[in-house]
Amino acid sequence: MALAPENAAWFAETFARLTDNIGQAVLGKAPVVRLALTCLLAEGHMLLEDAPGTGKTALARALAATMQCSNSRIQFTPDLLPSDITGVTIFDQKRSAWEFHRGPIFASIVLADEINRASPKTQSALLEIMGESQVTVDGTRYDAARPFMVIATQNPIEQAGTYRLPEAQLDRFLMKTRLGYPERAAAIEVLAGSARPDRSAQLRPIIATKAITDMVEMVKDNHVDPAVLDYVQRLVEATRDHPDTALGVSTRGAIAMVRAARVWAAAHGRNYVLSDDIKELVEPVWTHRLILSPDVDLHAATPTTVLARVLDEVAAPMMRA
Repeated sequence: MALAPENAAWFAETFARLTDNIGQAVLGKAPVVRLALTCLLAEGHMLLEDAPGTGKTALARALAATMQCSNSRIQFTPDLLPSDITGVTIFDQKRSAWEFHRGPIFASIVLADEINRASPKTQSALLEIMGESQVTVDGTRYDAARPFMVIATQNPIEQAGTYRLPEAQLDRFLMKTRLGYPERAAAIEVLAGSARPDRSAQLRPIIATKAITDMVEMVKDNHVDPAVLDYVQRLVEATRDHPDTALGVSTRGAIAMVRAARVWAAAHGRNYVLSDDIKELVEPVWTHRLILSPDVDLHAATPTTVLARVLDEVAAPMMRA
C-alpha cells in the first residue's frame, strides 16, 4: 500500500520535532542531525570521520534520549576482542546451564568510537549484526534491538596504530559524514553551558521506540517512480565507468540510496521521491564507496569531485516538483 499524503505529512512533522529536540544537544548541526535520522529510519548505519571533541558522542546520546531507547558506547582499542562487542556464553554452576551475557552491541544506538583502532578481526564482529541485524554466538543467533543503528567514528588525522576499514565494511555504512566545528554563535552557547556539558541528559523523549519502528515500516511504502530508479542505476554505472575510479558504487550502495531517498522525501512531506532527493544524498551515501584509480592525481580528483562530475553528466528525469 502506497504511503498516504496525510501519513507523509505526519512523518514530516514528527521528523522535524525529532530534529529540533536533538538540536538542543547538538547545537548548530541540523543538517547532520537530519542525515542521522534519515540513516536510522532507513535502517542503516553511519560513519563519522571527524576530529575529537566535535560532538559525536553527544549525537548518539541525543538520538537515544529523544526516542526513549537504549544506547551504548564501545571504545575500540587494539586489545578489544570480538566477544567484548557481541557478548560471551558463561556456564552458570548454580543452574548447571550455559547463559549468554549480551555485549554492548545489543542496544538501539551503538557508538563504535574510533573503530579503526581495533584489529580487523574485531572490526569484522560488527559485520553480521550491521548487515543482518543479528549476531551468532556459539551457534546460536540473537536478534539485534529494534530500531538498531551503529554510529562509528574515526579520526582522520591521527592514523598511527590504526587499521584501515576494508571496502566490504565501509560498504555496510549507509552514510558517511562529519560534524565539524560549530559556528561561532553555537560555540558561544556551548561555552555558556559548559557547567553541564552533557546536554543530551536534559532532553525529554519526543517519541516512543514503538512509534519509531512504525515510521520505519511506514516509509518503506514511499513511492519511487521507475524513472527515478533508472536515474539511480545510470548514476551507479557512471561511477563504475568513470576514468578516475577503480571501484564504483556497488549494488548495495544503489539499494542504500533508494532506502535513504524514501525517508528523505517523506521528511519533506512527500509520498514520492524526486531526482532532487537523490542529488542531495549522493555525497553522504556514496562518497565512501568510491575507490579512486591508483594513478589518479589526488590533488585533481576526489570522490566528491567525481560524484559532482557524474551528476553533471547524467541527465535527471523530468518529474513533477
